[in-house]
Amino acid sequence: MAILVDDPIWPAHGRLWAHLVSDSDLDELHAFAAAHDVPARAFDRDHYDVPQELIPRLVEAGARHVSGKVLVRALIASGLRVTARERR
Repeated sequence: MAILVDDPIWPAHGRLWAHLVSDSDLDELHAFAAAHDVPARAFDRDHYDVPQELIPRLVEAGARHVSGKVLVRALIASGLRVTARERR
């Protein structure tokens, strides 16, 4: 089991954002996020949106920094991925 964070490439609200996911368990993801001050409102069905400045602290706490492609593949393989169609 691992927590993964990708590169902050998504602009919004004057910042760049990344995604924080679990490769196996949403409970693990929620616990990790809560323990590292990621607000619950940042959760979006299968991931947390996290600002660029939080990434070093998350990695120091044990999250693996990976590319977006690796993160999406891990999320799909875990069965946790919520597709665009399911979001509608």
